[in-house]
Amino acid sequence: MPITKSAKKALRQNIRRKKRNIQKKKNFKDLVKKVKTLVSQKKIEEAKKILPQVYKAFDKAAKTGVIKKNTAARKKSRITIFVNKNKPA
Repeated sequence: MPITKSAKKALRQNIRRKKRNIQKKKNFKDLVKKVKTLVSQKKIEEAKKILPQVYKAFDKAAKTGVIKKNTAARKKSRITIFVNKNKPA
């Protein structure tokens, strides 16, 4: 356990940030799962409507350092390709 006053405060900050980071990570993971299930159910239009929310979640996570900027860009690109590849002919 921390002994000094500054170490105690740092621990409190760490706990708060960890909760926030876990929530952001859970948010984009849930949205990606939702898109993938919609695509597997052939509901491509509904999946496309959720894509902006997915982009927003990835961008916010990247902005705050939960994931890196290039990781967010790669994941956004791959989910977009996944949705577009599975659209009806």
